[in-house]
Amino acid sequence: METLASAMRRERRSKQASASSSGAAAGRVPLVMAFLSCLAWLYVAGRLWQDAQTRAILSGLLERNSGNLPKVLSVEDKLRNLGCQEIGRKIVEAEMDLTKAKSEGYLWGNGSAAMNTDSKKKFLAVIGVYTGFGSRLKRNTFRGSWMPRGDALKKLEEKGVVIRFVIGRSANRGDSLDRNIDEENRRTNDFLILESHEEAAEELPSKAKFFFSAAIETWDAEFYVKVDDNINLDLGRRGSPGLYMGCMKSGVVVSEEGQQWYEPDWWKFGDSKSYFRHASGSLFILSNNLARYININSASLQSYAHDDISVGSWMMGVNATYVDDDRLCCGSSRQGRSSS
Repeated sequence: METLASAMRRERRSKQASASSSGAAAGRVPLVMAFLSCLAWLYVAGRLWQDAQTRAILSGLLERNSGNLPKVLSVEDKLRNLGCQEIGRKIVEAEMDLTKAKSEGYLWGNGSAAMNTDSKKKFLAVIGVYTGFGSRLKRNTFRGSWMPRGDALKKLEEKGVVIRFVIGRSANRGDSLDRNIDEENRRTNDFLILESHEEAAEELPSKAKFFFSAAIETWDAEFYVKVDDNINLDLGRRGSPGLYMGCMKSGVVVSEEGQQWYEPDWWKFGDSKSYFRHASGSLFILSNNLARYININSASLQSYAHDDISVGSWMMGVNATYVDDDRLCCGSSRQGRSSS
């Protein structure tokens, strides 16, 4: 049986062993921390040395090549660097086309609007009579007055004058309105049907574009006439290549919405709210090259609320000769001229 003294000695030896192992473990911790700190210092120092070496290399390259770089890049250098030499070539070709178009009376030499004028008969005038789906009785009245029918219409064309009723298509393509026009045209053969135009009162400016474009592509004439009333025409006179003829007026721009002749773009006409000089809407005449100009540029021409204003704005950008002929004025146009 173990005595009290032997038990106390055994417990004392156990405590001494535990203290010895704890002291050894505590002594190893500073060594490990010192080793890790050395590794971290070596890593940071290596990266700093590598970055400094890289900067030195880049600095040397820039110094050697700085003398070869131009201080200001020319347009040719920029195009070459961007791989855009083709753009410069196309710009030169476009300038050549514009020069050719101007020399040929606005004829675009290689566009879809071009036509072989030598292979087409020359006409004095193409007259487009604006009409609508509900104007059949009015058309019959026209045919009974200054617009001939049948063989007489063909003989008039042989003398150099083409007359056609001008109309677009219904908003509901192929409906009874379109079928009635097609049937009437089969009997009379005196329509110019604008297939791409939707017939509507608010689309009159677009109708002017489509009419002049279709007329210039179909007939080669000296004059192109838009008319929407029973007016006798005298086309025996000759004009300049840039003739713009009609009952010239200006008039007040209507800026109040809901009023007759309201112009949504009224603010573009200045504080005085006055239209520029233009041929009034009942009838106006354009020479060949002006009609061709509309055909070529129809996609980019600005349209206003009224067709006569729109055409007048297109004529302001070209060298047109304005001819004010009082014989082409109807009653309302004469009244408007007093304020012009």
